[in-house]
Amino acid sequence: MANKDNDRHQIIPLYDGVPPNSLHDIREEKQDFSDNILKISHVTRPTIEVFLPTPEIATGEAVVICPGGGYWILAYDLEGTEVAKMFNEQGIAAIVLKYRLPTSHESKVRHESALMDAQRAIRMVRKNAIQWGIDQQKIGVMGFSAGGHLASSVSVQYDLGKANDEDPVERFSCRPDFSLLIYPVISFEGEFVHKGSRQALLGEHISSPSLRRRFSAERHVDRLTPPSFLVHSIDDDGVPCENSMFYFNACRAAGVKTELHLFPMGGHGYGLGKKFEGLREWPQLAVTFIRQLEGI
Repeated sequence: MANKDNDRHQIIPLYDGVPPNSLHDIREEKQDFSDNILKISHVTRPTIEVFLPTPEIATGEAVVICPGGGYWILAYDLEGTEVAKMFNEQGIAAIVLKYRLPTSHESKVRHESALMDAQRAIRMVRKNAIQWGIDQQKIGVMGFSAGGHLASSVSVQYDLGKANDEDPVERFSCRPDFSLLIYPVISFEGEFVHKGSRQALLGEHISSPSLRRRFSAERHVDRLTPPSFLVHSIDDDGVPCENSMFYFNACRAAGVKTELHLFPMGGHGYGLGKKFEGLREWPQLAVTFIRQLEGI
């Protein structure tokens, strides 16, 4: 049960056996610790790393976290485990997703695996919600940079569960109840696109108008899109802040609760923002946003 210390932190495979959409020539996962950041690549066995708060402070809320890295690597600690521990201190369960990367060239269809893994992670959290002390209606998704693109993609590309006698996980909805998007890549169209993430995800199909549109999340926001919280720095020269503004404006137009925080400085890739005095407040703003949501 979730009240045991050894069950409050565990790593669980997303799939039994070879994941769907995988090739058989699976290579070994790589880890690199440069610039004081744990960077993971060549993910072939996607997992969720579960961090549960102590029962005394648990709120029943949960966040599935998608680290960024341009779809080339995962900044696993900076935008994953460090963030999870912060949420635990607030009584919120956090689940870090180690998803497959299209640049590893180990997927049959390169642009499908990451989204497939994000959808699966949300389903798994719902399936285990009672055991982990989580409310099934308070499970959100979070992403940083390209992980923000993944989080926004699953926020507009989801289903509400499907019957599957062989795989009971698939019976659960993969629609997040809210999304937290931190300096996210959003659009794959127009002048403010992050070309590196688009090239990494779409590869040789980069010129496909239908795929560019499919993975431009702002194009698919509707009244059923989960409430969104966005953070971006105006001086971000990696992913222009217009990406967050596109998603924010789409949510407003659809009548979806949304909140956008633009900071004058900070650049890109700052995680919890500990190095920047003004940015240090965004994590608490995110927690407040979650707490103020009604009916999730």
